Amino acid sequence: QVQVVESGGGLVQAGGSLRLSCAASGRTFGIYRMGWFRQAPGKEREFVATISWSGGTTYYTDSVKGRFAISRDNAKNTVYLQMNNLKPEDTAVYYCAAKTASSGTIYRRIDYDYWGQGTQVTVSS
Repeated sequence: QVQVVESGGGLVQAGGSLRLSCAASGRTFGIYRMGWFRQAPGKEREFVATISWSGGTTYYTDSVKGRFAISRDNAKNTVYLQMNNLKPEDTAVYYCAAKTASSGTIYRRIDYDYWGQGTQVTVSS
């Protein structure tokens, strides 16, 4: 079992920045990738970014490329999502997730095994 806990959400004006943190615990040696997803009211949960646990390979959804950066600190078992130049359409609950298998995709919700409770990010215009 892996537990993940997000933190760092809040209210920010458009153009501002926030950094989300995701702390993993438990059987972290089994983690293959960590990902960030988000869910806006009335919408499906969507992929935002992912990073490999060992090599640091990253991928982003197109709408956040150049604005968001995912990183990891293996010594702290923590993944970060630095969000810059935030827009009102970034408003959502942000979820951290751990993927333990190398099979499957890196962007589908069902390919991630362990999820946090989410943290709210609200961007005002």
